[in-house]
Amino acid sequence: MPLDSDAIGRGCHGKITAATQLCGAELGRFRAIAAEDGPLTVACTRQATLFSQVAAENNRANSIQFANIRETAGWSDDAERAGPKMAALLAAATEVVAPAQMVQLESSGVIVIYGRDEAAIEAGDLLKDHLDVTVLIAPPAALAPPRSADYPIAKGRITSIKGHLGAFDVVVDDFAEAAPSSRRALAFGPSRNNARSTCDIVLDLTGGPALLPADLRDGYLRADPGSPAAILQAVLKARDLVGTFEKPRYITFDAGLCAHSRSKQTGCTRCLDACPAGAITPAGNHVAIDADICEGCGQCATACPTGAASYALPPEDALVRKLRTMLLAYHQAGGERAVMLVHDEVHGSPLIDAQARFGDGLPSNVLPFAVNEVTQVGLESIIAAFAYGVSAVHFLLRAKPRHDVSGLTRTIALADPILAGLGFGEGRLSVIATDDPDHLIEALRAAPAHAPAPRPASFRPVGGKRDVLRFALAELHRAAPAPVDVVPLPDGAPFGAVEVDAAGCTLCLSCVSVCPTSALRDDPERPALRFVEDSCVQCGLCRTTCPEKVITLVPQIDFRASRAPTRLLKEEEPFCCIRCSKPFGVKSSIERVVAKLEGQHWMYSGSAHRLDAIKMCGDCRVGFVAEQGFESYGAPGPTVRTTDDYLRDRETQRDPDGGSN
Repeated sequence: MPLDSDAIGRGCHGKITAATQLCGAELGRFRAIAAEDGPLTVACTRQATLFSQVAAENNRANSIQFANIRETAGWSDDAERAGPKMAALLAAATEVVAPAQMVQLESSGVIVIYGRDEAAIEAGDLLKDHLDVTVLIAPPAALAPPRSADYPIAKGRITSIKGHLGAFDVVVDDFAEAAPSSRRALAFGPSRNNARSTCDIVLDLTGGPALLPADLRDGYLRADPGSPAAILQAVLKARDLVGTFEKPRYITFDAGLCAHSRSKQTGCTRCLDACPAGAITPAGNHVAIDADICEGCGQCATACPTGAASYALPPEDALVRKLRTMLLAYHQAGGERAVMLVHDEVHGSPLIDAQARFGDGLPSNVLPFAVNEVTQVGLESIIAAFAYGVSAVHFLLRAKPRHDVSGLTRTIALADPILAGLGFGEGRLSVIATDDPDHLIEALRAAPAHAPAPRPASFRPVGGKRDVLRFALAELHRAAPAPVDVVPLPDGAPFGAVEVDAAGCTLCLSCVSVCPTSALRDDPERPALRFVEDSCVQCGLCRTTCPEKVITLVPQIDFRASRAPTRLLKEEEPFCCIRCSKPFGVKSSIERVVAKLEGQHWMYSGSAHRLDAIKMCGDCRVGFVAEQGFESYGAPGPTVRTTDDYLRDRETQRDPDGGSN
């Protein structure tokens, strides 16, 4: 493949060494370079193991970064112009991400094989020497009895299943154990409902609807009972599920930032709606994410408006830093009209490799950007990419995704109006759902050509997800072709304003007490309701909680919000205590209460001064009530007894001789 060393040097800003057989005849050159122990990136992933072994033999302390510039750039009909792209890929490889925390799953090999016919028995025979097998046959369970009882066989219908590898909880109705005296067909004893059992692995051979998201739940395996090859593949997978297994903790969660609920009022449910694995459940004022179940699609993190849920493989700021490094290197090397192709390693990388080996290869301006899951890419990454100067972003998905990808669809639907509102135009974002390399290249070629931002940004992302998004939006606004101050957004957007019908608002401030981000605030000096748009995430808790129902959410992005002062939504005169003159309430509210109670309530009748209690602060009201002798419910209050009263009663009960009656 052709190498443009000058372009690579301009983009990477380091010492460039070119070779043709670095893993063979020129391995000595690599050994000498690796011995220097400085930062080192090798443009080859095929021989990464060999290079790592050679470096370890020389006691190299620093790790080596590897980048594939062959299938992604050099093997292409457009390779002559791929120098800037190679520089971008090499530069991106230098952005090392800290490893994610791991979660451990323990499995002792207890398996339930759930089937409808002899296929379940055959699977049990294959696994009986490796796992602790129980076969459960769905009714009517008309099967010939096996010759030997090597494992338990029962009939039943699974009605509920929860858990994960090593910790499944199964509920079975119409459960009955097989009788050992069965002759022509399996006979079963008395059946019962709501039978419960635990197991480590579930192999589903019923051919019916999935009990769980099969591709998103460790330990739950499914296979077509009519396909011996599929059954054998599932049996082999099940056989190996014994021992201790590790999986990444994909999501970092801060319950203190969660806007799910306050005071038993539900607000934000975005993550609950987005999770395809069922790993998220309500847990009071916040949600709980089960790391043992989570399979890392990342859609909860992209949907979370506060940053309570954030992706950890890698974190959002690290992902944007890699984007920044790649695009800065591409531009500095002379690249133009960069197009980002976001893909995963499992599906996308083989598709790109196949196109490079057997097709025309990727165009020189298409930069492949590998992530753990395509659906983990959120609004902050998309906005940052355009701020850094990409002209379009394509998301490469499977023709039949292994889980619901509506979270990605919603993210694109949110980014589209922002880009269009700032003058970037339509069609900058697209999804390419294919398993065909030729279809991939056709879709890339058919995509319209767009001009990048006229003033690309170079900001370095810092902080959490919400902070990165604020940075990216501000820089996109600065770099936009036609910046405007306000862009309307669709419902459900994590930005916006709050409008209050001032005439109906009583300044009860219940909205302030439930606001999880302090976007709604009171004033310690006087009755007032204030609003900070930059903090609002449109969770809706204020609207749900408001007793007067006078709050309306306005989804929009106001690029002035970060610099705007607190906005006053409503303000009233305070009411001052008629005794001590301390302000303690809203004047209009106190006057309204007094007007409603005057002459209408027994407690305040009989004396013109009793209504004065409403006009007093809490401290003065206590003394006033005692002075006036307010009666409870119109009945005389109990007489207060003192120590003297009790002593007097005791004296009257004594007999003349000094005894007691």
